[in-house]
Amino acid sequence: MTVTIWHNPRCSKSRQTLALIEGRGIRPQIVEYLKQPPSREDIARVVKLLAIAPIELMRRGETVYKELEIGVRPLGDDELIAAMAANPVLIERPVVIANGRAALGRPPENVLDIL
Repeated sequence: MTVTIWHNPRCSKSRQTLALIEGRGIRPQIVEYLKQPPSREDIARVVKLLAIAPIELMRRGETVYKELEIGVRPLGDDELIAAMAANPVLIERPVVIANGRAALGRPPENVLDIL
């Protein structure tokens, strides 16, 4: 089984989720998404796997969210995905991908269903 985590080591939820995965004896592929941003295609695939709208994968409290006026003006899904690809800080974390499924580790226990 291949498990991938979009990880931010500075985020407590991301660290907790990684520890939870590793505590199950799983060695995930760790992608520090702020250093290695996912492509538009990767983000679109994760949004589909999560069965959510792209806006639901966005961190609304980030400065760039406000600067891009994302909550103010209407944007289509492609524009939202492009914004996350260009500004990965907008991506909610952590995202775990396993077994053709994805889960958002908020709370970390959310990922247990896909492992």
